[in-house]
Amino acid sequence: MTAVAGSADLTAELTQRTAVALRGWVPDATVESVEPLAGGTSSLTYVARLAGVPAPYERVVLKVAPPGLEPVRNRDVLRQARLMRVLAGVPGVRVPKVLFSDKGAPMAHQPFVAMELVAGDCLEPVLVPRGTVPAGQVRARALDAARMLAQLHRADPKRTPLAVEPVVTLGVEIDRWTRAFATVPDDLRTGYQAVADRLHATTPAAMMPVFTHGDYRLGNTLCEGDAVTSIIDWEIWALGDPRVDLTWLTFFTDEARHPASPSDEPTGMPGKAELIDAYQEIRGEPLRDLAWFEALTKYKESAATALLIKRARKAGEWKDMHRRMLPALPVLLEEATALLG
Repeated sequence: MTAVAGSADLTAELTQRTAVALRGWVPDATVESVEPLAGGTSSLTYVARLAGVPAPYERVVLKVAPPGLEPVRNRDVLRQARLMRVLAGVPGVRVPKVLFSDKGAPMAHQPFVAMELVAGDCLEPVLVPRGTVPAGQVRARALDAARMLAQLHRADPKRTPLAVEPVVTLGVEIDRWTRAFATVPDDLRTGYQAVADRLHATTPAAMMPVFTHGDYRLGNTLCEGDAVTSIIDWEIWALGDPRVDLTWLTFFTDEARHPASPSDEPTGMPGKAELIDAYQEIRGEPLRDLAWFEALTKYKESAATALLIKRARKAGEWKDMHRRMLPALPVLLEEATALLG
């Protein structure tokens, strides 16, 4: 029988399996406890307390594929671990260190990965109440994140074992969000097909594929003080065009007017141009056709927002955030159309 997510049975099973996998890393180490943390739908997250291990690793994070589902795509925690192991050696890029893992026996016993517990806040400045993070820290963290993204994109996948990963083309990226639109009610997708057609018709030449995060923003990093201590949440990483990551980061600036933002007051985030300059300075080359990628970002955000609203309606969990987001759907598509000329 498969244990239910968050249940005592699952925690007990995970504790036992962690003890076995741990001995492959530190033979005499033991597990003192395993406790669940709040997490998303693509994986479950726990903190394990260990004894007999080096001091920095007495508390580690366990990321587990969710029970009852095939551990594929965004649920493939072992694939995420393979990338983090590669990125651990990339200068200027900070990710949690992968310590050990267990491939399990899906779906009865789901795979898990054990990683170091990195200190830091995990907050998206435009999506939390203003003042949660001092404006000066927001600015410094965002510029650090832009520079770190450039370092990530400088890494050459062809020099790693992950060179065999399929490349996600710009056409595939457009189609992914077009399929998402096809699953939502009519009132949440007015005009989407015209934008998709225009994106396909005006697609620029692709750059050399790099490691892309897929959802790169401050809310998917850990930060302390003025610096990013780690990039996390690698569920949808891929080999793809670097501009997809960069314009997604700039969409979380004040000037982008994110539809879920609770306030129009400034957060301290640098402007789009300043983030791009910080990125390009490290990357060492200017990026072309960014307006097209901004349009793709708005199309992607409109589709993702439509999915969130559909799920909120279905679950009966309609909140102020959803009320703010609903009128933004046609606006995002109109802005995308304008960017595409």
